Amino acid sequence: MLNKKVKACALHVAPVYMDKAASLRKVVNLISQAAVESIELLAFPEVFVPGFPYFTNCYAPNAATVALYAAQSVEVPDDLTEVQAACATYGIVVVLGVSERMRGGHTIFNSIVTIDSDGAILGVHRKLQPTWAERLVWGQGSGYTLKTYEPKGAGYRIGGLACWEHTMNGARQALIDQGQHIHVGCWPALDILDGFENVACMQIEALMKTHALTAQVFVLCPSSYVDATCLEWMEKNLGPQDKVKPGGGWTAIIHPFCTFVAGPYMSDFDLLVVGEVDLSQLDLVKAYVDGVGHYKRPEVFKLDVDTTQRWKDEPDIVGPIPLKKP
Repeated sequence: MLNKKVKACALHVAPVYMDKAASLRKVVNLISQAAVESIELLAFPEVFVPGFPYFTNCYAPNAATVALYAAQSVEVPDDLTEVQAACATYGIVVVLGVSERMRGGHTIFNSIVTIDSDGAILGVHRKLQPTWAERLVWGQGSGYTLKTYEPKGAGYRIGGLACWEHTMNGARQALIDQGQHIHVGCWPALDILDGFENVACMQIEALMKTHALTAQVFVLCPSSYVDATCLEWMEKNLGPQDKVKPGGGWTAIIHPFCTFVAGPYMSDFDLLVVGEVDLSQLDLVKAYVDGVGHYKRPEVFKLDVDTTQRWKDEPDIVGPIPLKKP
């Protein structure tokens, strides 16, 4: 039985596009803002640092642009010291989407970093399958980083996936099997993409509610939107485009029975979407459906997840990685 209540926040925010240092400063500032509201769990959008590579949807493939993007990507833990310190200072658990650069290397991944309230990095999840044009940018993650984590003294297990990774039912079930209580689904704005204006938010809502109900978890769905820093960077560096518009995004906190705890929120300015996650309500939900119990039917269904190490640096990013003392 879980009796804990968690004040949680899914952020609807835009990064400082293609500027790692400035975006990380914004992360620290948002953590301090969350502390003012006594938030205990703070979730950032997909690849908040340095922003989503919308250029893959607007221009012909260009390795030089990917190299620029890689240069602004995050090395773990080296680039996150100030973020870790802010988590420790304010006692907040943070789930942060970043484009992660292999430490000492060049390959990059769409990653989710989970940082404990004492500043320790609990681990990094690398998106298993980059979607469509994303394959020009990111490598494929492995089952080695498909994990949930239990923050110190928090009383819950948390895990996350990025964007259309939620269409991979095996990935979701792997988190369910690890006893997940809270899920973070990290997204960029998709409804501003040419051809997705009328369907993207419906797709996100459907996927997030599906995991809420089938996993019996609370879902935090943080999302970015497209701001001037993104549009101006692309036009200045790559030329005019008409495939990506300003605004967009879909941000919410969802109950396991698919009602909204907070949101959904869609707009073109920053907002902290805040709600109370009452974990004691899982008792009633799981009386109906228990994905790791009576609804699993292990004699009928078997899931085999390959958790073999695939990338040389994977052991370095599976925590805990403590905050370095100055």
